[in-house]
Amino acid sequence: MIKPRTPPGVMELLPHDQIAFQRLLDTIRRNFERFGFLPVETPVMELSEVLLTKSGGETERQVYFVQSTGALNKTEGGSGEGMPELALRFDLTVPLARYVAEHEHELAFPFRRYQMQRVYRGERAQRGRFREFYQCDIDVIGKDALSIRFDAELPAVIHAVFSELNIGAFTIQLNNRKLMRGFFEALGIADGEQQALVLREVDKLDKRGEGHVRDTLVDEFGLADDVVARILEFVKVRSTSHADAIAKLDALGGGSEVLREGVQELREVLELVHALGVPESAYALNFSIARGLDYYTGTVYETTLNDYPQIGSICSGGRYENLASHYTKSKLPGVGISIGLTRLFWQLREAGLLDTAQSTVQVLVTQMDAAHLPHCLAVASELRHGGFNTEVVMEPSKLGKQFKYADRAGIRFVVVLGEDEIAKDTVTVKDLRREDQFEVARSELSKTLRVELAQAQALPQG
Repeated sequence: MIKPRTPPGVMELLPHDQIAFQRLLDTIRRNFERFGFLPVETPVMELSEVLLTKSGGETERQVYFVQSTGALNKTEGGSGEGMPELALRFDLTVPLARYVAEHEHELAFPFRRYQMQRVYRGERAQRGRFREFYQCDIDVIGKDALSIRFDAELPAVIHAVFSELNIGAFTIQLNNRKLMRGFFEALGIADGEQQALVLREVDKLDKRGEGHVRDTLVDEFGLADDVVARILEFVKVRSTSHADAIAKLDALGGGSEVLREGVQELREVLELVHALGVPESAYALNFSIARGLDYYTGTVYETTLNDYPQIGSICSGGRYENLASHYTKSKLPGVGISIGLTRLFWQLREAGLLDTAQSTVQVLVTQMDAAHLPHCLAVASELRHGGFNTEVVMEPSKLGKQFKYADRAGIRFVVVLGEDEIAKDTVTVKDLRREDQFEVARSELSKTLRVELAQAQALPQG
């Protein structure tokens, strides 16, 4: 007999946790759509030549290739060549690039899409790191050009999502890669490759600390002590209010053209974020944020929970100049953000920030006698038409056992239908959460339960 076990690096949930996870997905989707983003899904498999547009590197070492048993046998027989034709997507950005390039002439630009699907990476399985996980992405893609104003809209989306998730205070941290590039050029760090290395290193400031970053810049990159001191002074800049953020940008003064452009873009983004109604306490400048990928060219974002900094970024992204350069000659600039929902869910659950002790079932209709089943089924049908998720006990048993089942399953309302209730055309309702019960006319049942739910939602939380 084979021992049942899940493979390492995947998250498999029991129903009460799955409900909580699904509610996170639903909340994110609802807010994405509220801001006018359209749903897109792409196949879990992509052609390897499309997915791996850059050969070698860390990405290719983490890709899961896909082969049918027939193709595998063919390869083993000596007639197969090269890497497999198909591979599992490792993010949603490369599939988006392929999608937009392929359907370019069928899409309306700016193209506003959201995508919420699983992705796969062959990382070393460990606590909180997964090989299969959900990403929830939004992007705005332009044709030839895309206004910086769209960069300001994404923090408003982030704020709407995490406010409704109600997982605690958070801060959307903003920076601009052009501003950083201009600053580094003024220090003599003008070489593109060296600049990229420095950017990646300073992006680790909040994670590894100032000492680690200083040692790496001096010992490994060979930068002078005074240059490193100026870099660290610069990347430690944080703002405390909207006015403070604007003042810190103004303090950067002139500098190179690329620095001035970065300052101007970031200032416009901040002003529009403010105009979109995002509270000042929810966003701030953070000059250490670079986002490690060379992919980003302008605005960059990271969002962190104020009381749980150890969780790290819960939503990140930024601006890029040309999404689909590998697949089309058209210039398709864009800006986007991504929520790694599987890891976020795991971290929130570990931190005790999720209420998972609930059920999607709102009402259980009990059965005391097999002869009552038609009446029970009719009441359940009326409840479902009234908008309630309803389960029926299909085999009669002791009432205490049925109440115990409802309590364990997290079902709030239990409807009892015995001889007396059937004769009077009433039902008895037991509210397990408030630990009381009442009798109500069957015709008034749905209306009464709606009132009960409304009253419960209006009560202050203890």
